Amino acid sequence: MNKGEDRFKKIIAHCKEYGFIFPSSEIYDGLSAVYDYGQNGAELKNNIKDYWWKSMVQYHDNIVGLDSAIFMHPTVWKASGHVDAFNDPLIDNKDSKKRYRADVLIEDHIAKLEEKINKEVQKAAKRFGDTFDEKMFRETNPRVQANLQKILDINARFVPAMENGHLDDLKALIDELEISCPVSGSRNWTDVRQFNLMFSSQMGSASDGASLVYLRPETAQGIFVNYLNVQKTGRKKLPFGIAQIGKAFRNEIVARQFIFRMREFEQMEMQYFIKPGLEKEWFEYWKEERMRWHLALGIPGEMFRIHDHDKLAHYANAAVDIEFEFPFGFKEIEGIHSRTDFDLGAHQKFSGKKLQYFDPDSNESYTPYVVETSIGLDRMFLAVVSFAFTEEKLEDGSERVVMNIPPALAPVKIAVLPLVKKDGLPEKGRELFDRLKYEFMCQYEDKDAIGRRYRRQDAIGTPYCITVDHQTLEDNTVTIRERDSMLQERIPAENVSKVVSSRISLRPA
Repeated sequence: MNKGEDRFKKIIAHCKEYGFIFPSSEIYDGLSAVYDYGQNGAELKNNIKDYWWKSMVQYHDNIVGLDSAIFMHPTVWKASGHVDAFNDPLIDNKDSKKRYRADVLIEDHIAKLEEKINKEVQKAAKRFGDTFDEKMFRETNPRVQANLQKILDINARFVPAMENGHLDDLKALIDELEISCPVSGSRNWTDVRQFNLMFSSQMGSASDGASLVYLRPETAQGIFVNYLNVQKTGRKKLPFGIAQIGKAFRNEIVARQFIFRMREFEQMEMQYFIKPGLEKEWFEYWKEERMRWHLALGIPGEMFRIHDHDKLAHYANAAVDIEFEFPFGFKEIEGIHSRTDFDLGAHQKFSGKKLQYFDPDSNESYTPYVVETSIGLDRMFLAVVSFAFTEEKLEDGSERVVMNIPPALAPVKIAVLPLVKKDGLPEKGRELFDRLKYEFMCQYEDKDAIGRRYRRQDAIGTPYCITVDHQTLEDNTVTIRERDSMLQERIPAENVSKVVSSRISLRPA
């Protein structure tokens, strides 16, 4: 087991032990790729939502919110292309009986070639030290160049095969690259076939003539079909945005990596409606704006990177992913897409309704273009806990596990801890707790030694512990302990709210 896998297993175990995430229906042995958020997970998830919603809606005077229904008219998904094109190319290994996405197998093979290149670069950098010229080395080293050529040759066949749905070409590529099953190690593969990812259901009773409906695979279409309603009732002029947080469902056959890829998940999306021709500048604006949002949490910038799409979706003319370095490598957490007028144009065609904007400045009507920002809430949650999980060895030789969750997102902001469970300290602690609970999510705890209580709060990421002791009864001061540094200071009890508010705020100075 490599270091990343070991760390990831510890994070998953910690999430369960401390009430962040539980396997769904666990008493019935669970349900594959479905998870429940526990008491601390629900708070963290809500705090991420709140941070996103305020950043998008409250802090922008031209972006409004929406909460559209999960069930939509089935023609919506015909217009969007999901009925005909929302498929994964799947392949089975006959020996292990495991099913895989064919494109992921090929992408993993390319990633191994990229890893070989990076190892060559790292070895050379170590050998040459400060004189190392990485650019020249990549351009001239025979082994690096050979692997680069292999990647180019694979993509020259892989990208067209995916774009055109040529499943035989994908199978041929898997055979020629001698890609083996990660479980059995064999190359005994079935043919590649397409599998639609939408969950379907029936609406109405059989006697009434039930109609086919789908659980939405994304939240964006709920925004597009309400574009005209919002524009007219809100009297919105371009550019303006519509934001939404909501559940989406995909029948992922190859669901994996904990909550990174699930069958039921939550998205935070904003569709920004603009005048055609301005999409490039707004695409760049939102790319920079979204990266600023991530970095404002205090997570190091090197844990993020921008990935430009080689293969664009059918609706896009530009697309990038913001990727985060999870324990299993850099993976997408957010996408920024220039969707042109594909969506509004398609719904206009299929519905027969005019979805245009009359521009009073130019005295013309046109179908707006759209720039989208779409972030997976569950993936953002996983990014936060992956960054936060820290095992520390302290100066006294003891160890602690601490969740360095950005304080603004922490499930519990303040723990009120009476030093001992007597002498009037619990009563004083309760009095302070009852004051603070109206402003912050707080916990009151008086069981066990104070050191053990500190460790429990560290493990759920509580940024501040307030200790009530005998001196508190004399001068109404308390000890405030900071989670990350473990430093303690004495402050008046009436100042706790003001001090904590200033330290957890994400408001620009």
